[in-house]
Amino acid sequence: MKFRNFPHSLAYVASLMCFAHLSANAQSVQDPHTTRLDDITITARSLENTGLLVPAQQLSGAALAQRLGSTLGETLDNLPGIANSSFGPNVGRPTIRGMDGDRIRLLQNSGANMDVSGLSFDHAVPMDPLTTERIEILRGPATLLYGGSAIGGVVNVIDNRIARERAFDAKGGVMGKAEVRAGGAANERSTGAMVETGTDKFAIHVDAFDRRTQNLKVPKNMSCKSGVNSVKLCNSASNTKGGAVGGTLLFDRGYLGLSTSEYKSTYGTVAEEYVTIGMVRRHHALEGKLRDVGDWFQDVKFQGGYTQYSHTEYTSNVAGTQFDNGGLDMRLEARQRSVALGNGLKLEGTIGLQRERNNLHAVGSEKFVPTSRTQSTALFTYQALKTPWGQWTAGARSESVSVQSLESIGPNNENAAQTKTFNPMSFALGVMRNLREGEMQNGWQLTSNITTSQRAPKDYELFAYGPHAATGAYEIGSSTMALEKATQLDLGGEWKNGLHKLGVTAFTSEFANFISLQSSGSYKTSAGAVGTSTDLPVYNFQGVRARLIGLESNAKLRMVGGQQALLSNDAQHGAVDLELRADMVRADDLTNGRPMPRIAPMRLGADALWSKNAWGARFGFMHAGAQNRMPYYSN
Repeated sequence: MKFRNFPHSLAYVASLMCFAHLSANAQSVQDPHTTRLDDITITARSLENTGLLVPAQQLSGAALAQRLGSTLGETLDNLPGIANSSFGPNVGRPTIRGMDGDRIRLLQNSGANMDVSGLSFDHAVPMDPLTTERIEILRGPATLLYGGSAIGGVVNVIDNRIARERAFDAKGGVMGKAEVRAGGAANERSTGAMVETGTDKFAIHVDAFDRRTQNLKVPKNMSCKSGVNSVKLCNSASNTKGGAVGGTLLFDRGYLGLSTSEYKSTYGTVAEEYVTIGMVRRHHALEGKLRDVGDWFQDVKFQGGYTQYSHTEYTSNVAGTQFDNGGLDMRLEARQRSVALGNGLKLEGTIGLQRERNNLHAVGSEKFVPTSRTQSTALFTYQALKTPWGQWTAGARSESVSVQSLESIGPNNENAAQTKTFNPMSFALGVMRNLREGEMQNGWQLTSNITTSQRAPKDYELFAYGPHAATGAYEIGSSTMALEKATQLDLGGEWKNGLHKLGVTAFTSEFANFISLQSSGSYKTSAGAVGTSTDLPVYNFQGVRARLIGLESNAKLRMVGGQQALLSNDAQHGAVDLELRADMVRADDLTNGRPMPRIAPMRLGADALWSKNAWGARFGFMHAGAQNRMPYYSN
């Protein structure tokens, strides 16, 4: 399978966003006269206000509103080091530093997002950015808090369905926001709204969204099998809607909250003109935190989630293959009290336990994976040692994983029902050297992280056996697959001078057993018989040695407004910032001596951002070079 070249240039349309805040006798804990437009944070930042610094990127507020796409991958696309892995406009999963699929851990409020988007590239992620408050991208030692499989990083989508802090005083109040979007190449029509109410003792949250798109307009005439020729991408329309309700009891020493949400989507797969997918996901969450629990721990946090996911693939409106995935996710975290060690040293950290269980069931003619059950239990810790000159960080995670195939699969039951167990262990060490000085903390901040990770193979990597229509291949798993192992190193620096920032990071990832689809050179019919070159090529899941190296950089310069502005100090008409970014990844399959597939090309981009009070606008471009490093397969 080849990765199609990106267009040589992409343009963003300037977007104007206005948030409507409703209040009825509301007194927020923040100054009601203060307006703040959030930035894109690409630096060391706190994790849930614990004071533990981790390398991260964050989108929130106006920065998130101006980048909103119809999918999670589209929203994060073009951030330094992040690309969108997508079969058409309706399926978008983030790719980080050349890694995609289940190497990127997708979370919702730090809990597992159980879907089947990692199983196939035409399966969408059931998260809509319209109801999102903040998106965090984590790398380095902090990723071990959420899973050893997060070799490429963690994307944490955060909403406020369970309130984690007080928004109102004892008098109570109401606040909310609404958004309406229209236009674009897909003729999008979308609305989203959120309302919150409560007092200092309780909080209630309600949100809902509706998004509809038509077939995507493209700059060339497309030939569809139906005989219709037009400048639109065939079978790329979508209809998505959902909503959620949450309630939280707030105490002096913590909180306890519940939420329930539903996400529904019907969308065209693009890869097959007559195939659409009807998806529904229901998620129920329980979360609580207790502060000041003893001499050793500052707080203890519990999270539990139950997810029911199902999608049906329709061919010409006739129901075909159905995938059901459901399970439980539980986390218990205890944050240690800060301990002064003398000589300006201070130790703080988190320890925790995580338990996950999910069941995958598929039925239909295009079923290529068996019914399976995956269970995992993990112990993890993340520690930070603050020093007068910066900080050391360390993470460790030990897991016990069981992957069970509950039935045989294959035309002759080639992959029998069986259970595989794994015990992956991962470790990470990071250092931050702070060279900044003065009240404004201007100067350089240097970071470095080294991580050695192990990932247990997924159920489809072990047990798949059958035709996969989305990839146009006959995929065969390997039940003898060993742990995927990787060693990663990154070196970075960020320079700051007031409102001006410049950052650059170099990274490398070395894999001893990178699990990927490899061509066998043979062919099979969809029924599994020996085929010819007109049938499906056979691809086997195999482990290979692999190396990824890359570079990413970003800069933000104040051009207009303020004493440090490079062009004009006059802020009467608002402020203008210039953002610059660039990234590149080179990925090689060292075992077979060829490039790895689905790697984004070198990219260069710039954005001009204007803001004044509650208004903001963004105009920019992204230039993507040609991707000529594609693997060659004999079939």
